[in-house]
Amino acid sequence: MCRHLAYLGPPVPLAALLFDPPHSLAHQSWAPRDMRGGGTINADGFGVGWFPPGADTPVRYRRSCPLWADPGLVELAAATASGGVLAAARSATEGMPVEASAAAPFTDGRWLFSHNGVVRGWPDSVAELSGRLPTRDLITLDAPTDAALLWALVRHRLRAGAGAEAAVGGVVADVARAAPGSRLNLLLTDGATAVASTDGHSLWLHTGAGAVLISSEPLDDDPGWRPVPDRHLVVATASTADLAPLPSKET
Repeated sequence: MCRHLAYLGPPVPLAALLFDPPHSLAHQSWAPRDMRGGGTINADGFGVGWFPPGADTPVRYRRSCPLWADPGLVELAAATASGGVLAAARSATEGMPVEASAAAPFTDGRWLFSHNGVVRGWPDSVAELSGRLPTRDLITLDAPTDAALLWALVRHRLRAGAGAEAAVGGVVADVARAAPGSRLNLLLTDGATAVASTDGHSLWLHTGAGAVLISSEPLDDDPGWRPVPDRHLVVATASTADLAPLPSKET
């Protein structure tokens, strides 16, 4: 599995999410608390995407090494502030490549996307769903991985005019039916709104002071953290966070 997080609110240094908290994303990369049977550490690459102040499109930084092993990231994170961030540390599924292009966040235009989980029966289980995509989307996947395909499916819905909530919820429903037992925690943001799903894995939410933080695990022991129930969608802005059940897997 992986660890991921999204932040919306007043600009903060990336280090305030990646390194400074006692259970920061860097700490989770080597000492996660809740992997749910999907590996022991998250050392197969990482990525961070952020929106510079006033920008409509994000900047992305990805590497294939463990998050803690990048000597330049500490300085970059201390010197860079943003009010919209998505970051992830990867634990690669067996048989999938370990390379920078396979690490989240995936991006297109204003969107950043991450997946924490696994698609069971890959790739046969989702071959029919893949066939619904334009050929160009299939041959230009970032990497031959389940996460990259999930991003292509979400992006296809966004391009067709679906809202972020409908795009994420629809893909989770389709893949859950096609590949039972999959873990489908998806995370999508455009720097103003974040949408996250829980399906088979942990997710936590922290709100207050005009900011929202969505994370696979709490970054600290603040009592404001609350778990997101399984099979739910979170739709959040810097000032609001709403939860709704995902559609039934049978519908």
